[in-house]
Amino acid sequence: MIRVLIADDHLVVREGLRAILEVAGDIELVGEATDGAEAVRLAGELAPDVVLMDLRMPNVDGIKAIRQIKARYPDLEVVILTTYDDDQDIVQGLRAGARGYLLKDSGREALFDAIRAAARGESLLPSAVIEKVVAHLTAPRPVRAEALSEREQEVLTFLAQGAANKEIAHHLHITERTVKAHVTSIFNKLGVNSRAEAVAVAMRNGLLSLEP
Repeated sequence: MIRVLIADDHLVVREGLRAILEVAGDIELVGEATDGAEAVRLAGELAPDVVLMDLRMPNVDGIKAIRQIKARYPDLEVVILTTYDDDQDIVQGLRAGARGYLLKDSGREALFDAIRAAARGESLLPSAVIEKVVAHLTAPRPVRAEALSEREQEVLTFLAQGAANKEIAHHLHITERTVKAHVTSIFNKLGVNSRAEAVAVAMRNGLLSLEP
């Protein structure tokens, strides 16, 4: 079972999500938070696998909550679930460490897919979302192609496809620990803090293309 925590200040939204998640046989709702501060607290108390996080909440907003959750519980995945298709929200949420981004008017199956992908450690990021991140990167630090090793470039390509560490390890015939080391090295060399931002910076510097 995938353990899910909902963070949203609107009761009607939480009730709707609760009803939807009851239909999924492999997803269990373990808690509900009404603001970011409560989300951070419950993340520690309930140990969910995935948090569905609204961004615009009172007291502590979703962006701050994501940062705090990822700092304290790095293995806990967050999927942004919001009403607003705002570019800046997308960029800030992904930079804070969110694994995916979903609008509240998305269908039930899209919600299930986002939760399951996040639980597997995969990024559910359509090309359009990555392009938004690219468009909002300001003054990117120039990166030379030779700054990344051949293996790191291979790993980066898989990151752009939303592959989890386990999947990357399988395809490259290396251990998950080695994949994590490569991802950390990529982050350091590109000067980023998230997979989405790594892909965006690489695209901006001509190291990666989303074209097949």
